[in-house]
Amino acid sequence: MRCRETVIHVTGRVFALVSPLIVALLTLPAAAAEPPEIVCIQCHGSMPGRIGEPVKLWKGSIHAENGVACNACHGGDPKDAANAMSPARGFLGAPKETAIPAFCGRCHVGVMKDYLASAHGKALGKGGPTCVTCHGNHQVVKATLDLINEKSCSRCHSYERARLIRAAMQETEGMIVAIDTRIAAYKGEGTDTEGLEKGLFAVRNRFHTLFHNVDVEMVKKESAGIQGYLKKIRDQLTALDNSHKKRKLAGAGGITAMLLLALFAHLLRKTYD
Repeated sequence: MRCRETVIHVTGRVFALVSPLIVALLTLPAAAAEPPEIVCIQCHGSMPGRIGEPVKLWKGSIHAENGVACNACHGGDPKDAANAMSPARGFLGAPKETAIPAFCGRCHVGVMKDYLASAHGKALGKGGPTCVTCHGNHQVVKATLDLINEKSCSRCHSYERARLIRAAMQETEGMIVAIDTRIAAYKGEGTDTEGLEKGLFAVRNRFHTLFHNVDVEMVKKESAGIQGYLKKIRDQLTALDNSHKKRKLAGAGGITAMLLLALFAHLLRKTYD
């Protein structure tokens, strides 16, 4: 009883010490945790119609999700409203159609190379699609198989070849997503997943090179090869699963043994009493 009263007393003192800190943290202004917006967003975001639309679209993009803002693509000074669109500060504006691949390729070098080598890239300036045709310009979407769809592809040609390419890549993408989820779960538990992450990153990059390839047989062959590497990563995860199960069983066995030992000691003491 005395022990319980001591615990309650100590707990009360600790709470009395930390509660003012908790209250202070909870009452901090919400804006303190958020970086200030760049002037492009502050200005255009408050405007209606065509001038404000890019900001609204950008907020739903993969660029916004990864902290890539207006100046990363269009240049200019993001902190000075008077010089935000000054060429002297590196402002580039919007590129012409034929310059779009090079414009996006400043960051996506490998993707630009894949695009230019493809049938789409070779049709640049001749009615062929550019990066923004499929990915959008401000509401830029992530490269997934959702981009290969009948509505988008049939704007320019028959969907049949694209359908075969998507089917060849479907299982591979599913494997990548499943493995990524398993790695994230282990990382969340504090497990060292650096090697697994690097392996998946390399495989995913190889997979993404297929998105601009329109050679059905080559896509099928490459996708099969990529699946081989993914299975190796999956085997590593399975080995990790088994190792964790053994640890949990060993831990459970240890706890059970301690409980039995405590019970035996208790019965023994009662016998002598």
